[in-house]
Amino acid sequence: MTPKRRLLILVLAVVLLAGLGAGFVLHAASQADEKNKPRAGGPAVGAGPVALTQKQRLAFINSAPGPYRTEVATVPAGQPGGPRTTAGLKCARFYAAKGTGVCLQSGLGVVAQTNRAVIVDSALHTLRTFPLAGTPSRARISPSGRLAAWTVFVGGESYGAAFFSTRTSIVDTRTWKLLPNLEDFAITLGGRAYRDVDDNFWGVTFAADDDTFYATLGTGGKTYLMKGSVAARTIASVGVQNVECPSLSPDGTRIAFKKRVLAGASLWHEYVLDLRTLKETPLAEHHSVDDQADWIDDHTVAYALPKEGDTKSTDLWSVPADGGGTPRLLIPDASSPAAL
Repeated sequence: MTPKRRLLILVLAVVLLAGLGAGFVLHAASQADEKNKPRAGGPAVGAGPVALTQKQRLAFINSAPGPYRTEVATVPAGQPGGPRTTAGLKCARFYAAKGTGVCLQSGLGVVAQTNRAVIVDSALHTLRTFPLAGTPSRARISPSGRLAAWTVFVGGESYGAAFFSTRTSIVDTRTWKLLPNLEDFAITLGGRAYRDVDDNFWGVTFAADDDTFYATLGTGGKTYLMKGSVAARTIASVGVQNVECPSLSPDGTRIAFKKRVLAGASLWHEYVLDLRTLKETPLAEHHSVDDQADWIDDHTVAYALPKEGDTKSTDLWSVPADGGGTPRLLIPDASSPAAL
């Protein structure tokens, strides 16, 4: 082959690759434009100031198609279906209390996926960031705003996977002392000291004293409700199995949780546990709820369900906590509820 022919082939190859590259860029741009295009008849969303100190409002992650998708938004608690306001903070998971928020982010960096926890103030300004060991799963703030907790998957992709591993951390937002892994706490199961290689904790929920918390322990193919102390670095079972993603009521007497209703399957129903009697009450929601519910008041819990016809998005629903009533759509195109 002559040098001139080799040069011609090289030039044609470069042109072809450039054309393919341009095609990929245009395709990606087209997909991005489609993603940022608001859905006809969807909720009204607009940029504006967001204050986590405002009372009688609900905070959540907006999942409506458009330029504000995945941003933290708020609406009046009395008009949850009304216009929502966002302030530019994008999260995979979010929670807030008393003017402090925790935002779990997941994105692609230059080399690999980057995951981090961002602690924000009442105006959603960053106070501190922490690298995450895996994919964001759950997030909580204590009622006073002092303690933040998060759970990530470091193996597997969901609680329904045959094999998964989690890591749950707690940070004090006043001292910034980080407790990186609940598995380092002294564990008591069934009244005895316990430790196993398959221990996994997830779904922290805090009491009002900035010390007591509840979480799920998964070990030996079973799940247990655990009660812990941040100060003592201890965590012990409370005698109830098959409890996942607990959420403590505002009055501190009940826990909403998801209960696996079919062994080996990703099928959960929402229940409420009375901590004084350990009586479990099934709630009126009959769909499978794979979420850590939140109490929007002393009588109502909210949770995310896959949006009908769109498995990549969710709607927020609510149901009475006494087992009566019927579920109702609370906020369409939303996730990670937090009552401010």
